[in-house]
Amino acid sequence: MSSDRAHADHAHEHPTWKQYKWVALWLTLITIVEVWAYYIPSLVASKGFVPALLAMSAIKFSIVVLFYMHLKYDHKLFKALFVGPLFIAACTLVAFLFLFGNVRIG
Repeated sequence: MSSDRAHADHAHEHPTWKQYKWVALWLTLITIVEVWAYYIPSLVASKGFVPALLAMSAIKFSIVVLFYMHLKYDHKLFKALFVGPLFIAACTLVAFLFLFGNVRIG
């Protein structure tokens, strides 16, 4: 009896197979849109191309982390330990972009 209770205390909620199927479908659709966008010359030449690809990549990253790495179902401490440094790294990268954005090499 105590073994069942110990297992219940450590049991984590996980996505169902149906949720995994939907997640895989969304990841596939976003990837198709990314590849499709690359084959439109006018879109590739526009200033919105790279930000659009970065946004789609960020969405896919978030979906993978939330569902396949189970962060959506983890304890709040683990979420903070993942999201906190990720936020600091993202802010650092944006700061570097602004700092060195106008530098021409060569």
